[in-house]
Amino acid sequence: MTQQVTERYLKSSRLENALVHRPIAWLATHGISLNGKSVLAVRGRSSGEWRTIPVNPLTLDGARYLVAPRGATQWVRNLRAAGSGELRANRRVEPFTAVELPDAEKPAVLRAYLERWGWEVGRFFDGVGAKSSDSELERIAPHHPVFRITDV
Repeated sequence: MTQQVTERYLKSSRLENALVHRPIAWLATHGISLNGKSVLAVRGRSSGEWRTIPVNPLTLDGARYLVAPRGATQWVRNLRAAGSGELRANRRVEPFTAVELPDAEKPAVLRAYLERWGWEVGRFFDGVGAKSSDSELERIAPHHPVFRITDV
């Protein structure tokens, strides 16, 4: 018998979308990037229309990453299907391709991400923080998709 794995997804509320995500996205697309935020634009897997959401791109050891603190969100599912997207910040549009990391490669990226943005997204990591052990980061890795992004 095979076990079905259910991906974790912590959906944001309408209030959070209205009061946090939309204003931050508007600021980022109009030249005001708060703490390195960008707007991720990715084609919808069914509609083909552009979908946008604010994200925190991470640069680590010369590579760039997108981490999904809330799990397998809609943007994650769309990026998996499309394999590419755009980062929009300061009125610049940067096309990229994305490759999802296997769980074994995630702990170092998750640690760096939590060092940089743990104050903002830490509540989505089940009490695991930047100073947690490697085994704790390995434990939560399956719940947080991570993509390595490269320029087109």
